[in-house]
Amino acid sequence: MTPDPQVSGDSRTSPPEATSTGAASAQSSGREGTGRRAADVAREALRAARDDARRAREETEREGARRRRRARQSAVDDRAAAARRAAGDAPGRDARDVGQLLSGAFLMPDLRDTDSDDHEPTPGRADRPARDPSAPSSAPVAPAPPLAPPATSAARTPPPSGTPRSMAAPTRDNELRRTFPPLPPRDGDRFAESWWGNAWVEALEQGALDVKRLERGRGYAGQGHVDAITVTPGLVLAYVQGSRPRPYRVQVHLRTLDDTDWDRFLDAAADRPGHIAALLDKEMPQSLAECGVPLLPGPGDLEPRCSCPDRGHPCKHAAALCYQTARLLDADPFVLLLLRGRGERELLDALSRLSATRAARAAQDKGPAPLPGVRAAEVLASRALAPLPAPLPPLAHPEQPPAYPAAPGGPDPFALDQLATDAAARAHALLGTGRDPVGQLTFWQDAVRLAAARPGSGLTAGTRALYKSLASAAGRTTSELARAVAAWRQGGLEGLAVLEEPWDPPAGRFDRARPLLLAADLPAFRPWRNHLTHPRGHVQLRLGRDGLWYAYESEPGHDDWWPRGTPDLDPVGALTGLGVPGDL
Repeated sequence: MTPDPQVSGDSRTSPPEATSTGAASAQSSGREGTGRRAADVAREALRAARDDARRAREETEREGARRRRRARQSAVDDRAAAARRAAGDAPGRDARDVGQLLSGAFLMPDLRDTDSDDHEPTPGRADRPARDPSAPSSAPVAPAPPLAPPATSAARTPPPSGTPRSMAAPTRDNELRRTFPPLPPRDGDRFAESWWGNAWVEALEQGALDVKRLERGRGYAGQGHVDAITVTPGLVLAYVQGSRPRPYRVQVHLRTLDDTDWDRFLDAAADRPGHIAALLDKEMPQSLAECGVPLLPGPGDLEPRCSCPDRGHPCKHAAALCYQTARLLDADPFVLLLLRGRGERELLDALSRLSATRAARAAQDKGPAPLPGVRAAEVLASRALAPLPAPLPPLAHPEQPPAYPAAPGGPDPFALDQLATDAAARAHALLGTGRDPVGQLTFWQDAVRLAAARPGSGLTAGTRALYKSLASAAGRTTSELARAVAAWRQGGLEGLAVLEEPWDPPAGRFDRARPLLLAADLPAFRPWRNHLTHPRGHVQLRLGRDGLWYAYESEPGHDDWWPRGTPDLDPVGALTGLGVPGDL
């Protein structure tokens, strides 16, 4: 059948919808061949478009690969030129330095940092451009930008800000796994303070084969290059920052104890309660560490392993970890027990059970104690008590108190001496007479008594300080205290009462005093209550309730009376101590 030209032209120039429509309308006429040729044309066009897209993608990938090769070759050429310049500037430089300069020239660049030390980036993976999973397979892929040359040992780039500062995992800690945060930097070469921490350091240093590596390890530890430390039975693990950007994974192995050793250790700890108390206080008793169980490591017991290429025993990174472990042992000796195979809670529970078992066994073996008491017949039986021994005779006088040295911020030694002397005098009087002579005194009377017991009358600095403190405590002035001290020294408590308490005496002795004074060629004294005052106002007699006359003196024209002389039953005799009666 010959196709219709008009239909054929429409099938070539019309869109697929029109072609389909035309094919459907011509189906009744038997024109099925025209529809099949249009589908073939569409398939061929789609196949050609897919081939063009594949060739464009391959060309883009080849162009990106050529750019990366040129960038890497440029970096290698730059390093080689730098090495030639360095060799030309210093002809005698060691070849090892040049090798170190070119050590990173042929490394594949790594654009992503990893947290695990076991995982290394796959070579060439960083060179591949990222593909969007939502993009169609025929879309061209953008070439990756040229990669920067890898950093050398002389100039390293810091890790990205998103990289964690610590590789430890404290969330995984349990009874047999403890993670300690990085210890702060520390000055000085002494890393251990306790004797068990020093024993750990001694085991490290005696088993080391190179002193230089130990010195560098101490420097790393002191500068804070050791990351968080994880302790498990038989293993200490940490990452140590060395000269490269990537830290090294360091392990220190130590043999764990078997059940027999642990039983012997628990028995030694339970024998003495002080051992358990010391462990709870984070201390390791030396007697417990020397109970026959190899608790502390000896020379050669520490087995370090490090991911660095150094094969020293130990390398500087392992030495730094060992020195930092000594600081952990100082703070908590249970770290050493965990290294030997047992956790802190497990040990304390075992010690508690063992102590309780021993206490129960001891109580069972001891048996019941006999009940205290005596027989009723013995209690009710009459018996004569032995006479008390005769009391010892009292001493003639109290002893002197000891000397009290002065101390900054301490009590006044003078005041202590005063109180001790007064207490000894009162105790001596109570022992000899059975009563306290000053037990009924008021505060003011006791203050006057204490001041009067001090020799002198305020001439020395110590006496003035005593007068000032006593007067301030009693609410009086220093002059009032000095006058009261003179009255106390004149007649004791009664003399103080004559000074401070005027009273009206009954007729008799007071009335007979004035004729006696006149008979002694003395002028007529002016009476006022219990006072007899000289007409010129410089001498006065006061009658006490004890019947004695007390003499007082004052400046003429001033009412400032001070006790003078000795009390006497005769008023003329009381004035005799002040001078000749004719001079009055």
